[in-house]
Amino acid sequence: MNAQIRTTGSSSSSPSKSTLGKERVSRRSEWLRELIKDKWMYAMLLPGVLFFIIFKYVPMYGVIIAFQDYQPFQGVLGSSWAGLKHFERFFSEPQFWQLFRNTLLLAIYNIVFFFPLPIVLALMLNEVRIERFKRFVQTMIYIPHFVSWVVVVGVFYIILTTEGGIINEMLFALTGHKIAFLLEPSWFRTIIISQSIWKEVGWGTIIFLAALSGVDVQLYEAARIDGANRLRQLWHITLPAIRSTIVILLILRLGTFLDSGFEHIFLMLTPTNRDVGEVFDTYVYVKGLTQAQYSYSAAVGLFKSFIGLILVLGANWMAKKFGQEGVY
Repeated sequence: MNAQIRTTGSSSSSPSKSTLGKERVSRRSEWLRELIKDKWMYAMLLPGVLFFIIFKYVPMYGVIIAFQDYQPFQGVLGSSWAGLKHFERFFSEPQFWQLFRNTLLLAIYNIVFFFPLPIVLALMLNEVRIERFKRFVQTMIYIPHFVSWVVVVGVFYIILTTEGGIINEMLFALTGHKIAFLLEPSWFRTIIISQSIWKEVGWGTIIFLAALSGVDVQLYEAARIDGANRLRQLWHITLPAIRSTIVILLILRLGTFLDSGFEHIFLMLTPTNRDVGEVFDTYVYVKGLTQAQYSYSAAVGLFKSFIGLILVLGANWMAKKFGQEGVY
């Protein structure tokens, strides 16, 4: 009798198969209703998803040639395996530490000097009250983003060359001397960072201005009533409002920490500044395309990507540890 009661009680308390089936159908129909409701949002999302699948994830299959002695006529599947041979060769190259130092220094300069400038510029634009002037300034600082690196390097060449460049003509008029900015290694990194700032700092303000537009105006009104000046409003309201945006963009920036920009660096390289200007990106180009060392160059590129992955994971962990929103 007791066993029968326990069996009956347990069967009545557990959901039946028909109930579970109804719940699944209900969840599926609810998901379908939500999909139909937001169909246009998903339609706009689809091109971006397809782009990353086709051009970012599918090509990752080719990474395996970094562990092969890849031969184009044999293909990826037919080439023999080499293990970690190419990585060992790269780490034992005398040029490795020079490449690592050059790439690391440019990356640090970008983080220290370039990354904060869009934030500062966005905060300054946010304080402008004349809308027509504000839109004019925004347009003018956005334009360089659409100029190719070839044009940017050409403009700087015309300005900095010793043969009629405006900067050197002014220096010659003041001091009687000219400086070969484009040839001296000591000026290479300064010119690279200056060109990046001129070209991209205005475009980088877009996300920060969008974040600033979401700050509640009533917070500023309450702060003014309490006697807070512009500086205190900036420190206690504006910066905390965009702090999560800054953290997320910094994490994403670290993902491309060692990406120096091949086209930009390649156009600025000369035989005299190659010792300070040669980076991983240009080294991969030289070894992979001009010397046809495909597996070796793939190993170098994979090493650089692995460092970027570690930096993103570490920065995201640190952001979560200090109570900020991470990328995931």
